[in-house]
Amino acid sequence: MAQVKLEVEGMSCQHCVQAVEGALAEIGASGKVNLEGKSVDISYDESKLDVVKLTEAIEEQGYDVISAGA
Repeated sequence: MAQVKLEVEGMSCQHCVQAVEGALAEIGASGKVNLEGKSVDISYDESKLDVVKLTEAIEEQGYDVISAGA
């Protein structure tokens, strides 16, 4: 399993946490939102997903992915 941390703007409440973590779960990734840190720690299968797909899943929920780090 690969790991990545994405910086995400626009998340401010529990609804945001559920939307982002739910969207990632739908595509087969496991995400943990950190509201204070404005980030999401994600575990995913590199053979099925990449950072672009993870970013798209989050942005489809209305949030802005600012950067990705390992």
